[in-house]
Amino acid sequence: MSQAKQSAISGSTSTRLISPARNVLGSLRLPGDKSISHRYAMLAGFAEGASHLSNFSSGADPHSTLACMEQLGARVEHKDDGRIAVTGCAGGFQEPKAALDCGNSGSTMRMLAGLLAAQPFASTLVGDESLTRRPMERIRAPLTAMGAHVTLTDGHAPVTIHGGPLRGVDYQTPIASAQVKTCLLFAGLQASGITQVHESVHTRDHGELALRAFGAHLARSKNSVGIQGGQHLHAIDATVPGDMSSAAFFLCAAALFPNANLVLDGVGMNPTRASLLDVLRMLGVQLNVLQLSEQHSELVGTLQVLGTPGGLVGAEISGALSAQLIDELPVLAAIAPYTQKGIRIRDAGELRVKESDRIALVAENLRAMGANVEEFEDGLDVPGGQPMHGAEIDAGGDHRIAMAFAVAALRANGDTQIHGAESAAISFPEFFDFLDRIAER
Repeated sequence: MSQAKQSAISGSTSTRLISPARNVLGSLRLPGDKSISHRYAMLAGFAEGASHLSNFSSGADPHSTLACMEQLGARVEHKDDGRIAVTGCAGGFQEPKAALDCGNSGSTMRMLAGLLAAQPFASTLVGDESLTRRPMERIRAPLTAMGAHVTLTDGHAPVTIHGGPLRGVDYQTPIASAQVKTCLLFAGLQASGITQVHESVHTRDHGELALRAFGAHLARSKNSVGIQGGQHLHAIDATVPGDMSSAAFFLCAAALFPNANLVLDGVGMNPTRASLLDVLRMLGVQLNVLQLSEQHSELVGTLQVLGTPGGLVGAEISGALSAQLIDELPVLAAIAPYTQKGIRIRDAGELRVKESDRIALVAENLRAMGANVEEFEDGLDVPGGQPMHGAEIDAGGDHRIAMAFAVAALRANGDTQIHGAESAAISFPEFFDFLDRIAER
């Protein structure tokens, strides 16, 4: 079925050739959710006892987290049955002998800083060139208010943390960020008193649910969450749900074809992530939830997406919805020319400080495929009713850009080359093989 080919070009960069598809059909079971995998790995390494994690994310980022946990004294074992066993440090990490390498993972750097802030030693978090450009002041300020001493380089990594006793704080996050919220809850777990985190937008709550799964008690109100310090965590056995952000690419791919029929098994259906399904329905996509269950307070379901004979309509995404869909916005923008009325995105300035400037890259690559697009500081206007042609796509080292334009290429006229396709491995090494499996050509 596949017509995709992969070949090496300059250095370690690879190019993937995507040919147009006639339809999308089949079923997939996706690798574990990246956000949940990060949090389970950190809390398993911090807890008492041995946790066993099934369907752990195959992406490079959560494995950077596991490597950091090993440096801090946790024992990580990869079992023959695919499970990962993590024996934790019972709340007391050992001082690392070298800098903790977070790779490309902002999640690792920001959230691990919260666990390290109360440890009685100094540690330094480093990352690759992309991660070193990402803003870290957003964790330094609240951790400093709690009593930690955190130093940055011009607001960026390396991040050096001189840990010690912490006190609880009442903190309003200036930028909607689940990573910052989780960082503070991880620090608050070890602080004296209560740490209260207030958000203007209710961001994804995987950190809260993971803490509860490992035995912590939290108090939640509409847009705030609090944790009492001094609590102890205990190991769990858990299966990580399939990643909704990875599912987004296949849901959007199926939405492009009027006769599509795609089933995704075991997908995480956390309400703070399900906004994507609301937007797809707004576009006219037919979605069915075939099964629904709960695992460690995370909802898990089987999703069926059917083709849209009348075509996709259009949507406006702004405000709280933009924050909730921050990872899915690139693929929604990439398919916007195929809708009737286009997609308008606002209040998404955070896209400019991800692994790349995603607003600029989406605009650049849409234009390369022949689409008109208007770029704004905090979003994009992508008109509908625009046919696109195959083109040379620059992923810019960003996994979500590579995957988003592989989806857009399925409906293009002619072949598309995705340069930097290897970046997909950051979150989803199997992506191109899975796409080939469901694309009829």
